Amino acid sequence: MSKTPIQNIALVGFMAVGKSAVGRNLARKLRRRFVDVDALIEKAEGRKVREIFAQEGEAYFRTLEKQKLSEVLTESGQVIATGGGIVMDEDNLTLLRQNTLLIGLTASTDVLVSRAGKNSKRPLLKGVDVRERVEELLQKRQSRYAEAHITIDTSGLAIEQVVEKILQMIQSKNEDHAKLDR
Repeated sequence: MSKTPIQNIALVGFMAVGKSAVGRNLARKLRRRFVDVDALIEKAEGRKVREIFAQEGEAYFRTLEKQKLSEVLTESGQVIATGGGIVMDEDNLTLLRQNTLLIGLTASTDVLVSRAGKNSKRPLLKGVDVRERVEELLQKRQSRYAEAHITIDTSGLAIEQVVEKILQMIQSKNEDHAKLDR
């Protein structure tokens, strides 16, 4: 990260970890624009993510996701919520690390399974053993999520508590930058 003030903040993490809810609240507190990459894709495509997965497949969705992320990152002053699998593309992860304060949200498997439930709206959990699938995907993605600049475990925290932790970390980073600039 450069010494300049934080331009964009991006949230990554597994589905149901709280990226959208935390992002919305964080953006409000910081008086920034909130951007949900999945919502932008849905708007552009005129259909839900689950419909895109069902009709076109995951590879097609990941192509849309990559394009939308590149578009979003041309702007600054945003809080960005990403899809859970966005970090599996090396280019996406590099873009996020270079152009945002990348915050990884985590939670225990039990919490994720509880939050995601038997929610058929989540295409990667449809028609499978939810716990087994969550564990499998987490294992594949864990090292990528760990590349975030900051990581916060949301397991026992309310949305507001997660937002407060992020605000404290941003304040601390800004103070560190100010010291470096003296």
